[in-house]
Amino acid sequence: MSDLFDRAAKFFHELQTDICRSLAELDAAKDFGADAWQRPGGGGGVARVLEGGAVFEKAGVNWSNVEGDLPADLASHMPGTGTSFRAAGVSLVLHPRSPMVPTAHANFRCIAKGDTIWFGGGADLTPYYFHREDAVHFHQTLAGACDRHKPVGDYDRFKAWCDEYFFLPHRQETRGVGGVFFDYLGAKGEHAPEQVFAFVQDIGRAFVPAYRPIAERRNVEPYGETERTWQLRRRGRYVEFNLLYDRGTIFGLKTNGRIESILMSLPPLTRWDYDISPQPGSPEAELLTQLRATNWLGR
Repeated sequence: MSDLFDRAAKFFHELQTDICRSLAELDAAKDFGADAWQRPGGGGGVARVLEGGAVFEKAGVNWSNVEGDLPADLASHMPGTGTSFRAAGVSLVLHPRSPMVPTAHANFRCIAKGDTIWFGGGADLTPYYFHREDAVHFHQTLAGACDRHKPVGDYDRFKAWCDEYFFLPHRQETRGVGGVFFDYLGAKGEHAPEQVFAFVQDIGRAFVPAYRPIAERRNVEPYGETERTWQLRRRGRYVEFNLLYDRGTIFGLKTNGRIESILMSLPPLTRWDYDISPQPGSPEAELLTQLRATNWLGR
């Protein structure tokens, strides 16, 4: 089990490098910095952040490999025996400068606790202006990675899980147009650990081809103050989800994680204006009609 965990941690570090290389090439104006850190309880990681770029106002791609002891109340809700744990993964959030380019999130992780090891993760897309072809492309790419690893990769199940997870109940809307989400994969021995790891590697590598063509296509579209204001208002919804419901944020805070890395996902600028509703028939109003579980691929 320890060998699998070590290989997963190494893969996630390599994936961080590959994703940063591709995104820096896309941005062209700025590169990612690298901030190595150590966790007092054991382990550490590397935070890589690009700020003030041509495409990305803020983009963060974090890698971590930590270990220690979980609080008893948290450990009791997780698979495996005891309280000692190891966790490794890569997590990213991309906040583009242009409101025509969607925000994107992905994370892939491996956790070992006692005698149990499992994988979790996913990716989702949060546009500010809706284009059906973008949602279809994003889902098709992720579905392709899932389909190559059936029955471990179950797109229909993971897509439904994503719609349920990335939902703001107090707003009664999904965070965006979804993607895939999975957790505790392999914890019950339902799949061979090596098969699960092979799937996680493939879905991790699928993120860039799922997102980059969309960013390239939309970044050339013009926008003005109206679109920028709408983007900042919708970013407020992103903040609400990450601070109220996100499992990674909660896990990081409860395990004394590095605050700068945990809150890296927050955008540099946002706004909460009072009781704002878009004009009926506007592109902004169209986005709101799409913030629900949708079968983008007709399958």
